[in-house]
This record gives sequence, structure tokens and C-alpha cells, in this order.
Amino acid sequence: MRYKETLPAGARVFETRVRSQWSDVDVAGIVYFAAYWRFVERAEMEFFRELGFPYDRVFQDYGFWLPRVRCEAEYHAPALMDDWLRLRTHVERVGASSVRWKTVVFNERTGEAGAEFTLTVACMDREAKGSRPLPEPIRTALLACLAEAGA
Repeated sequence: MRYKETLPAGARVFETRVRSQWSDVDVAGIVYFAAYWRFVERAEMEFFRELGFPYDRVFQDYGFWLPRVRCEAEYHAPALMDDWLRLRTHVERVGASSVRWKTVVFNERTGEAGAEFTLTVACMDREAKGSRPLPEPIRTALLACLAEAGA
């Protein structure tokens, strides 16, 4: 299945790059499907850092976690060892206690989108281990990333 562009006009886009390595590929020399999830997590960390909420402090500062509650992946074209991959992330939805974002992985060697990932996370209180609203400063920053906010 070929990639179909779904980036809404006006959405804030966060980009990061990674180079696939020996540990990322299978015996055929193709980036293993599960390795992409490490790339997606790196993109997640970078977009939160760019918003001003670096993961090395945000969970301690605000007393919450963001466990995954839904993860979807579509793979379109293979990447090989030593390929530079450009990950483009945008926020799709912000609820009171959840966030959904999409990361598309573009292969700089081929110019094609090789894979896309949609993650939904829920805000969980670190102490009570139950659902809670997103911290207001974080929710406000995420809402500002939506297409409607940028249009």
C-alpha cells in the first residue's frame, strides 16, 4: 500500500532525523519493523522537548506518565542499513486526558514515506496510577499544535 498524505493544513510539524544502524536491520539488511518504534519514540521525545517539556524532567515536574493505549503502524517501503530517515510528527487530537499524534518516516535515500505510526497516550497520575487530566501547560501547548490552531 502506498502512502497517502494526511497532514492537515496548518498543523505544526516536528521533525527529527535518525540513521538506521546494524542493530536496526534484519538478516536481509532491511530495517526490522520493531526498530521503527524506537525511532518513533525518539521523535516523540524531540517534539515534547521542542514544546518545552523535555522527557528528562516533565514526568517528575508534573507527576504523571503517558502510557500508550493504542499504537498503529503501516509499512509502505523498506529502509536499509545506513539510510537517513526523517521523522515528521504532528498532533492529531488532544482530549482532556489523552493525546493522539502521527509520525511519518521518510527515507531520504528514496524520497518516499516508508512507514507511518499513530500513537494514542493517556495521562496517568504517577502516584494513584489512574487517569487524570493532562497538566494544563502541556495541554495548552499541544492544543496550539492542532491544524485549527495554526490555520
